Amino acid sequence: MSITPARKEELIGEYAVVKGDTGSPEVQVAILTERINNLTGHFKTHAKDNHSRRGLIKMVNQRRRLLDYVKKVDEARYASLIQRLGLRK
Repeated sequence: MSITPARKEELIGEYAVVKGDTGSPEVQVAILTERINNLTGHFKTHAKDNHSRRGLIKMVNQRRRLLDYVKKVDEARYASLIQRLGLRK
Protein backbone atom coordinates (compact mmCIF):
# COMPACT_ATOMS: atom_id res chain seq x y z
CA MET A 1 0.00 0.00 0.00
CA SER A 2 2.79 2.42 0.80
CA ILE A 3 5.20 3.75 -1.79
CA THR A 4 8.77 2.53 -1.87
CA PRO A 5 11.63 4.89 -1.01
CA ALA A 6 12.92 4.54 -4.58
CA ARG A 7 9.57 5.59 -6.04
CA LYS A 8 9.41 8.50 -3.59
CA GLU A 9 12.85 9.71 -4.69
CA GLU A 10 11.76 9.41 -8.31
CA LEU A 11 8.70 11.58 -7.63
CA ILE A 12 10.81 14.13 -5.76
CA GLY A 13 13.23 14.32 -8.67
CA GLU A 14 10.42 14.74 -11.19
CA TYR A 15 8.35 17.38 -9.36
CA ALA A 16 11.00 19.30 -7.40
CA VAL A 17 11.10 23.03 -8.10
CA VAL A 18 14.82 23.23 -7.27
CA LYS A 19 17.39 20.48 -6.66
CA GLY A 20 16.95 18.84 -3.27
CA ASP A 21 13.43 20.20 -2.87
CA THR A 22 11.19 17.90 -0.83
CA GLY A 23 8.73 20.30 0.74
CA SER A 24 7.24 22.24 -2.14
CA PRO A 25 3.51 21.80 -2.69
CA GLU A 26 4.17 20.16 -6.06
CA VAL A 27 6.25 17.39 -4.48
CA GLN A 28 3.78 16.92 -1.63
CA VAL A 29 0.83 16.67 -4.04
CA ALA A 30 2.70 14.18 -6.24
CA ILE A 31 3.52 11.93 -3.29
CA LEU A 32 -0.03 12.15 -1.96
CA THR A 33 -1.41 11.31 -5.40
CA GLU A 34 0.78 8.21 -5.60
CA ARG A 35 -0.36 7.07 -2.15
CA ILE A 36 -4.01 7.77 -3.01
CA ASN A 37 -3.73 5.73 -6.21
CA ASN A 38 -2.17 2.82 -4.30
CA LEU A 39 -4.93 2.88 -1.67
CA THR A 40 -7.64 3.08 -4.31
CA GLY A 41 -6.32 -0.16 -5.80
CA HIS A 42 -6.24 -1.70 -2.32
CA PHE A 43 -9.97 -1.07 -1.88
CA LYS A 44 -10.80 -3.09 -4.99
CA THR A 45 -9.91 -6.25 -3.06
CA HIS A 46 -10.55 -5.04 0.52
CA ALA A 47 -13.87 -3.23 0.29
CA LYS A 48 -14.60 -3.30 4.03
CA ASP A 49 -11.29 -1.81 5.19
CA ASN A 50 -12.83 1.28 6.75
CA HIS A 51 -9.79 2.20 8.83
CA SER A 52 -7.70 2.66 5.70
CA ARG A 53 -10.59 4.43 4.01
CA ARG A 54 -10.45 7.09 6.71
CA GLY A 55 -6.77 7.61 5.96
CA LEU A 56 -7.59 7.86 2.25
CA ILE A 57 -10.15 10.57 2.89
CA LYS A 58 -7.61 12.50 4.99
CA MET A 59 -5.05 12.27 2.18
CA VAL A 60 -7.55 13.45 -0.42
CA ASN A 61 -8.47 16.43 1.76
CA GLN A 62 -4.80 17.29 2.35
CA ARG A 63 -4.12 17.15 -1.39
CA ARG A 64 -7.11 19.39 -2.05
CA ARG A 65 -5.83 21.97 0.47
CA LEU A 66 -2.38 21.94 -1.11
CA LEU A 67 -3.86 22.32 -4.60
CA ASP A 68 -6.02 25.21 -3.43
CA TYR A 69 -2.91 26.89 -2.04
CA VAL A 70 -0.99 26.46 -5.29
CA LYS A 71 -3.95 27.81 -7.25
CA LYS A 72 -4.15 30.86 -4.97
CA VAL A 73 -0.42 31.59 -5.28
CA ASP A 74 0.15 30.86 -8.98
CA GLU A 75 -2.59 29.61 -11.27
CA ALA A 76 -0.15 28.61 -14.04
CA ARG A 77 1.71 26.30 -11.62
CA TYR A 78 -1.63 24.83 -10.58
CA ALA A 79 -2.72 24.14 -14.15
CA SER A 80 0.65 22.61 -14.99
CA LEU A 81 0.60 20.41 -11.89
CA ILE A 82 -2.86 18.94 -12.36
CA GLN A 83 -2.12 18.35 -16.04
CA ARG A 84 1.14 16.53 -15.22
CA LEU A 85 -0.53 14.40 -12.54
CA GLY A 86 -3.58 13.66 -14.65
CA LEU A 87 -6.03 15.13 -12.15
CA ARG A 88 -9.26 16.57 -13.39
CA LYS A 89 -10.35 20.22 -13.30
